[in-house]
Amino acid sequence: MSASNPTLITFVIYIAAMVLIGFMAYRSTNNLSDYILGGRSLGSVVTALSAGASDMSGWLLMGLPGAIYMSGLSESWIAIGLIIGAYLNWLFVAGRLRVQTEHNGDALTLPDYFSSRFEDKSGLLRIISAVVILVFFTIYCASGIVAGARLFESTFGMSYETALWAGAAATIAYTFVGGFLAVSWTDTVQATLMIFALLLTPIIVLLATGGVDTTFLAIEAQNPDNFNMLKGTTFIGIISLMGWGLGYFGQPHILARFMAADSVKSIANARRISMTWMILCLAGTVAVGFFGIAYFSANPAMAMPVSENHERVFIELAKILFNPWIAGVLLSAILAAVMSTLSCQLLVCSSALTEDFYKAFLRKNASQLELVWVGRAMVLAVALVAIVMAANPENRVLGLVSYAWAGFGAAFGPVVLISVLWKGMTRNGALAGIVVGALTVIVWKHFELLGLYEIIPGFIFASLAIFLVSKMGEPTAGMLQRFAAAEKDFHLNK
Repeated sequence: MSASNPTLITFVIYIAAMVLIGFMAYRSTNNLSDYILGGRSLGSVVTALSAGASDMSGWLLMGLPGAIYMSGLSESWIAIGLIIGAYLNWLFVAGRLRVQTEHNGDALTLPDYFSSRFEDKSGLLRIISAVVILVFFTIYCASGIVAGARLFESTFGMSYETALWAGAAATIAYTFVGGFLAVSWTDTVQATLMIFALLLTPIIVLLATGGVDTTFLAIEAQNPDNFNMLKGTTFIGIISLMGWGLGYFGQPHILARFMAADSVKSIANARRISMTWMILCLAGTVAVGFFGIAYFSANPAMAMPVSENHERVFIELAKILFNPWIAGVLLSAILAAVMSTLSCQLLVCSSALTEDFYKAFLRKNASQLELVWVGRAMVLAVALVAIVMAANPENRVLGLVSYAWAGFGAAFGPVVLISVLWKGMTRNGALAGIVVGALTVIVWKHFELLGLYEIIPGFIFASLAIFLVSKMGEPTAGMLQRFAAAEKDFHLNK
């Protein structure tokens, strides 16, 4: 192993702490609601940091710094789009979804919510939405496993195949044991670690390259266009990067945090905490990639690993510039980013399989204990499929994430957003939205039409489908009544 022992020891301590939290959460997991949503008991700080950590996966410390390192500030449009999208999601969806899920059969999952909100007796809405979750989340889980494998491979000199299993094992362990509470509590620790790493690293890189002026001159000398936000971009390119923000409205692992908040009152404070955390993290990420240009142009002898794979820029800077013990903590932040998102995704897939297939269609009278253990078995099953998908060492983290993000953003985003804002939406409108959104993403991605990110046409066409098909029918009296009650509850308590 090429890594120094302090880094290895730090990793082992960190992973052991996460698994220990899993066992602590195990003692608070008594039924399926506890396993899937933590019994709706999250306060504002845990809701905020858990939502942030579950959102910001390995791409935050690998994919995005790598893109900035390669292309300069023109890649930062994605960060701007994400900040706007996340803020609007907190503002319009978070509180309303919290009360709507409660008023619609105390729904535990998105398919469960859609089924209750639109009185879908056929089960079709539940099945289609659960299938969308399983298809796109398995791709998303694979991206997390790839990021974890890259980290273990470059830090400990493991083969990609060994690193694949090593990176996935710890996350699977605490998700399997502790469920949603373990995932949320570990997310809070991981979010703290991520912001520490992303604020400290760019400062040290700046110092190592001679301060702000020297660093900026070195970046400009390497390529003056590094500072140009419009370098190599087109109108469609900028819209595509900004379009990432649309994805927030449909990400089940983020929406689950809103559903699990202890009350609507917690949401406003959680929004402030989460947005502050997110803006600082994204600024740090952009700075790491950007300042890395100056560092590696001044130290070309050390640039080989980053030249081979630009997604390793943060990893290499941490290993070169820091004491091995501190480097171990910083590299644990990548593991934290990977584990926090992967654990949420595994849990949402498990929830869909358990609540929306097993309980809904196979064992309606299953006991709570049985459902919890079926949920645990499904975590293992989904993880194994994702590991098989991640087995190709040529995979790039950002590419896998962008496809899954678009799939959810287009299939669920318009349905979730419109369902909490418009009382006139119908079951057929919801079905049309999910199907049109998902199919548009798949077709658009396949043909790469106009060079436009597939989430944008998917979101637009899904929204049009919801509106037009809903106008062809009428919501039932029960749907209107529950919607009005939830809206009243939201405005009284926000």
